[in-house]
Amino acid sequence: MQIRTSQKQMSESFWTITFLTLSGGFQDAYTYFSRGKVFANAQTGNMVLMAANVIEGNISGFLRYLFPVLAFSLGIVCAACIKNRVKTISLHWRQSVMLVELVLLLITPFIQLDYLANSLVSFACAMQLQSFRKVHGYPFASTMCIGNLRSGLDCLVSSFETNDPAKRHRAFQYFRIILTFIIGAGLGKWACDEFGRFAIWGSVLLLLFSWVLMFLDPTPSIPLEEE
Repeated sequence: MQIRTSQKQMSESFWTITFLTLSGGFQDAYTYFSRGKVFANAQTGNMVLMAANVIEGNISGFLRYLFPVLAFSLGIVCAACIKNRVKTISLHWRQSVMLVELVLLLITPFIQLDYLANSLVSFACAMQLQSFRKVHGYPFASTMCIGNLRSGLDCLVSSFETNDPAKRHRAFQYFRIILTFIIGAGLGKWACDEFGRFAIWGSVLLLLFSWVLMFLDPTPSIPLEEE
C-alpha cells in the first residue's frame, strides 16, 4: 500500500463521511442499550439526566452521567492537541486521531464497569466530532443530529426563498447524513441484541473502512480546511 504524504485527505469524501456517520449512530446505540442507558454522543441528554439524579439525591446516578460528559470534554481537548502537535510523514493528524479511536473502541468490550466503558466511548466520539467537521466544504456532525437538522432545514427554507438549487442540494446532503446516522443507530441496536458488550466492534469495523479510504483514494474531493 502506498501512503500519501499530501496534506489533502479524504476526510470529506462521500464514503468516508458515510462510514463515520454510521459509526456515530452505532456508538450512541451501544452505550444506551448495552451500557446502562447512557449516551455516548448526546451529552445534552446526559446533562439532563445528571441534573435529574441530583434533584433525586441519587449520587451514583449523577456520577454515571457525569463521567461521560467529562470524558467527552477531554476527548475534544485531546483531538485539538493531536492536530496541533502530531506532524508525521505517513499519517495526517485526522488519521492519527482515528487510530486512537479505533484502539479505544477495540478494548471497550473487555471493560466490565459500564461507567468506564461509557467514558472511553464518549472520549472516542468527541475525538471524531472534533476532527471531522466538514462535508463538501460545509459544517456537519457525524456523531449527533441536532446541528445537521437545523442546518438542513435552514438550507431548505432558504432554497425555496431564493430558488437556489445549490441550497436544495446542501439540504439534501444534511438529510442524508441524518438518515445515515439513524441507520447506524438501528444497526447498533441490532448488534447489541445479538452480541452484547462486543457489539461495539461493529463501530470499529465502520471506522476502519473510513480509515483505509483515507489512504486509498488518490484524489481528494476537496482540500481540507485547517480550522
